[in-house]
Amino acid sequence: MRRTLASAVVLAAACTLAASGVAASAAPAGTVGTASPATARCSGAVALTGFSDHLDETVFEGRAVANLSALAPRADGSLLALSDRSELFTLDREREPAAAVTLRDEAGAELDSEGLVVDRDGTVWVSSETGPAVQHHGTDGALLGSLPLPDALRTAPAGRVRENLSLEGLTLSADGLTLFSNVEEELLGDADGVLRIQTWQRPDPSSPFALGVQHAYRADPGLGVPELLATPDGRLLVVERGFTAQVGNTVRLYVADPAAGSDVGAVEHLAEDAPVLPKTLLADLVTCPTLGAVAEQAQLNPLLDNVEGAALLSAQGDRRLRVLLVSDDNERPTQTTRFHDLDVTLPVRGA
Repeated sequence: MRRTLASAVVLAAACTLAASGVAASAAPAGTVGTASPATARCSGAVALTGFSDHLDETVFEGRAVANLSALAPRADGSLLALSDRSELFTLDREREPAAAVTLRDEAGAELDSEGLVVDRDGTVWVSSETGPAVQHHGTDGALLGSLPLPDALRTAPAGRVRENLSLEGLTLSADGLTLFSNVEEELLGDADGVLRIQTWQRPDPSSPFALGVQHAYRADPGLGVPELLATPDGRLLVVERGFTAQVGNTVRLYVADPAAGSDVGAVEHLAEDAPVLPKTLLADLVTCPTLGAVAEQAQLNPLLDNVEGAALLSAQGDRRLRVLLVSDDNERPTQTTRFHDLDVTLPVRGA
């Protein structure tokens, strides 16, 4: 059943919570499953603490809260959720829609918006497969600028990126000095599964970004990379994802270390033996408990769906992380907008 929400209703509920002095819950209503990390292990490193389908088929102020491709927490406890249809939603502390703006490029056209970062000043960076581009937007959605791209990362024939497989994930290092964005799959002429991760760097958070080093990353056979998350210690959580008809989705969570990588920006074609970032498997989410989740199509685990976005909600030290995943329903009846709450423990760096 489709839910239709208006901002006045959401704001009234938020005001009631604020007046009572009670913090808003992060366990929204809807189809929900919860568990303790001790009993809901996906692996030794990852536990599933809950899932929720509460936003599935929701409409907010005439906009479908669907096609969600990225998440980014804000300092006030709210969460930004990006649709790949150029809509940027603000979710309150209960993960209910509270506001929405439409993003455009410099020509006024919609984006195929895939990655999202909230900068320290509250403005946002968005990666888009159209262009492709990494754009800078104000809190009101206004376009503030865009970042330079290497020629190879432009869509063919101008570059070597394949249509609809360009810039996907986007994340900002904990010190605020390095942006990372990856192509979803390999460039034309690069070895199968060997992707590129482009960086932009700045000397301090108030300075502009300039092109930085480029890393190579090898995805598992048949999988692409929809999202990256920078960890407090400088590593990257990498979401790998794929789909096989009559089998369902594969979703794996890895940690990779850019500090152990090489700059491949000057390498025209990445071969099978390219110097890829070392990576460690944290969990294949097919091994997570279902917690009562229901799938609308064949899945080895009904919890799984088309995971596109991820956010680092909090960290305890450098290694213990609270991570939120979201799936993109593509507005199809066989797919679901679903949040997955994970507790992640990273291995000791270099171990």
